[in-house]
Amino acid sequence: MKKPIYKKWWFWVIIAVVIIGIGAAAGGGTDHSENQTREENSEKKEDNEDNEDDVNGEDLDNASADKEDADNADTEKEADAEQENADVPTEYISALKKAESYSRTMHMSKAGIYDQLVSEYAEKFSPEAAQYAVDNVEADWNANALKKAESYSKTMHMSKAGIYDQLVSEHAEKFTPDEAQYAVDNVEADWNANALEKAKSYQKTMNMSPERIRDQLMSEYGGKFTAEEADYAVSNLE
Repeated sequence: MKKPIYKKWWFWVIIAVVIIGIGAAAGGGTDHSENQTREENSEKKEDNEDNEDDVNGEDLDNASADKEDADNADTEKEADAEQENADVPTEYISALKKAESYSRTMHMSKAGIYDQLVSEYAEKFSPEAAQYAVDNVEADWNANALKKAESYSKTMHMSKAGIYDQLVSEHAEKFTPDEAQYAVDNVEADWNANALEKAKSYQKTMNMSPERIRDQLMSEYGGKFTAEEADYAVSNLE
């Protein structure tokens, strides 16, 4: 009687070979699939990097073009200024630079700068050069008047009316009435506190009585504070 086929040794050898072959085929398929996926991802990454390079390159080109345009505009502006100044006497240019300095650092008025430029005790420019300077200086006269008003309030504790008079005075700042009004309307000041500081000064340096201090604070020839401000100051003296 013959043995069943599954009991023969060569049957199991064939089975083992088949199983190994199937496993190898499956493994090879997986490796191929993984390799293909890696290649596709690599290609996508390269495409993305290429796109980023294109975008970054375009941004750099645009930035370079904008800078070049700005540089060209500055160059043209400087050339125009040089051309314009080429026809202007040197004295006029010097006077203009002085006017710019007085406006920027001392916040002077237009009339005040003119007087300083032509003064025998200051700059001694010709009237023509001084006029050219104040006509061409880039200045905000309202802002200059406001700066002066702030200084008078902070350092000298002046009243609103006193500051206005100082700003328009022919013997002081020489701002226009409109410029002076803008300044006192926009200055940040505590007029009661200013009146009190003035009152303390009168009391300490002039040994004045409270009633005399009140009169001096309200006087047209003194502080020019309001009655309410003067009353506040006197009532708060030590």
